[in-house]
Amino acid sequence: MRSKSFVIVVAILFALAGFGGGYLFAQTSWTPATLSLAATTPEEASDFAPFWEVWDLVHTRYYQQPVDDTVLMEGAINGMLSVLEDPHTRYLSPEAERAAQQSMEGEIQGIGAEVEAVDDNIVIVSPIEGSPAEAAGLLPGDILRQADGVELTGMNLFDAAQLVRGPAGTAVHLVVERNGELLDFEIVRDVVRIISVRGEILEDGLAYIRLSHFGTTTDEELEALLPTLLAENPAGLILDLRRNPGGALDTTVNIADEFLDEGAVLVQRFGDGQERIYESSDAGLAQDIPIVVLIDEGSASASEVLAGAIRDRDRGILIGQSSFGKGTVQTWHTLSNEGGVRITIAEWLTPGEVSIHENGLDPDYFIPLPEAAVLEEFEDTQLQAAIDYLQGEAIISIPPEGNG
Repeated sequence: MRSKSFVIVVAILFALAGFGGGYLFAQTSWTPATLSLAATTPEEASDFAPFWEVWDLVHTRYYQQPVDDTVLMEGAINGMLSVLEDPHTRYLSPEAERAAQQSMEGEIQGIGAEVEAVDDNIVIVSPIEGSPAEAAGLLPGDILRQADGVELTGMNLFDAAQLVRGPAGTAVHLVVERNGELLDFEIVRDVVRIISVRGEILEDGLAYIRLSHFGTTTDEELEALLPTLLAENPAGLILDLRRNPGGALDTTVNIADEFLDEGAVLVQRFGDGQERIYESSDAGLAQDIPIVVLIDEGSASASEVLAGAIRDRDRGILIGQSSFGKGTVQTWHTLSNEGGVRITIAEWLTPGEVSIHENGLDPDYFIPLPEAAVLEEFEDTQLQAAIDYLQGEAIISIPPEGNG
């Protein structure tokens, strides 16, 4: 059987402000309680008195005047959110907020990737296809150490993003740590257009769909593609979620609805114990076709929701490597200064109420990719395993060390 070959395509979407493995996943306006940001009682006013005392002291006693009130305000917000020790709860400057909005609309300027702050390191979670960094070969797990000679280790994620992203046509020099080795990359930024859905009928008579990102129109793109593929009467469908960092909650549920009949897609569990169940309807176009889902260490957040729902609902199996493990839900709020804030409001669980946070999803069949030079064509063993499975052939799981 001739397997489909593909070229490793890697990119960094640093213009994307929604970091953190699908950081923008689970944008939702529903919360279990209404929150107030103003001090409404004498006790609350007393709690905030030290803040205003320090504010006045900085303005009256600090030796370098005048001070920048905007910088002080943003610093106070960042400090408040940082003590929560949640990498997904953070403030976005107006510039970063605009970049985040643009990224969800499918076009940004930068070099392209989802990243996460991990133990003072800025780590690539998942590359985005079709960016300027594709030829450079940046990979999931790479640690960004320097940008144009500036140390990034220990830096705030968004300060680092300001250094790496920039206008199309300009270059950035990155020092990246990979497996303990420092590598240099010179990457020219460009306008990155994120094409989130593509598909084809393989020579084996199976449908192949690649979801690279869950943007605001991904569900509509998939809905337009499915009738064309299903008209060919494929014997099975391969859904490729590898290196997909996630996206918006509503989009994810709509996509799951195409593959699942009526029932749960995910469960949101809030801190006070309340739960909200997101459900699929019975109107999907691909509810009966056998499915294999491809996942890897770059499959995060919304990708994990979709993969977890398909497996828990007995609609298909997972092949590849363990996923990233981002299992919390954020809301997205635009502020009066046109900046934004992302607040983690809940944990999400699979339909079987399994938490994947910091653990990820283990595939039903572990299939490694062969070692290959970046951008060198090689046999896609994971895709071939999916083809073999759907054709009834035996495949062998090869768990990594420690997975038993």
